[in-house]
Amino acid sequence: MSDIFIHPTADVSAKAQIGAGTRIWNGAQVRENVQIGEECIIGKNVYIDFGVQIGSRVKIQNNASVYHGVTLEDGIFIGPHVCFCNDMLPRAITPTGALKSDADWEVGRVLVRYGASIGAGSIILPNVTIGSFALIGAGSVVTRSVPDHALVRGNPARVAGYVCRCARKLEHLTQGPAGLTGTCPSCQTSYTIATGEQQ
Repeated sequence: MSDIFIHPTADVSAKAQIGAGTRIWNGAQVRENVQIGEECIIGKNVYIDFGVQIGSRVKIQNNASVYHGVTLEDGIFIGPHVCFCNDMLPRAITPTGALKSDADWEVGRVLVRYGASIGAGSIILPNVTIGSFALIGAGSVVTRSVPDHALVRGNPARVAGYVCRCARKLEHLTQGPAGLTGTCPSCQTSYTIATGEQQ
């Protein structure tokens, strides 16, 4: 594996595919059939469940848990202690008291689109899409899909504004026929965002 660093204490399945330039740090676990792109950073004690798909230039900070059913596109930031959930109806046992097996539940999917960031300690429930360059505030509980460039925070997370690609909150927001228009106070980039209703 060219130009890949895997810490000696990391547990990386031989069935995982790891892109060039990716670094996997101590105590991390990467399960079978995971695909990780190029130039990613997988922090200390990160857990990546089987079959998870991760793009390139993704940063996953310490102690995050990325469970089966999650897809992360390129350029995603995942803060420390973020947890992606994948079961809307969790039980350890069936109604008859038997231990549940893989056949006894339906995986919930999560898609995080290009450039989005998820703040420390956030919980992402299944069956949601987090839009491109969205910003999830630290400690949020995401129960619904998040629009592109939206800033969401709280429990449950709600839209609290919109952000630039540089993550600064847009100012001078005006509703027009094509959506919201606004300007970044830092880099002066102007945006028109098709907002729609939060799902």
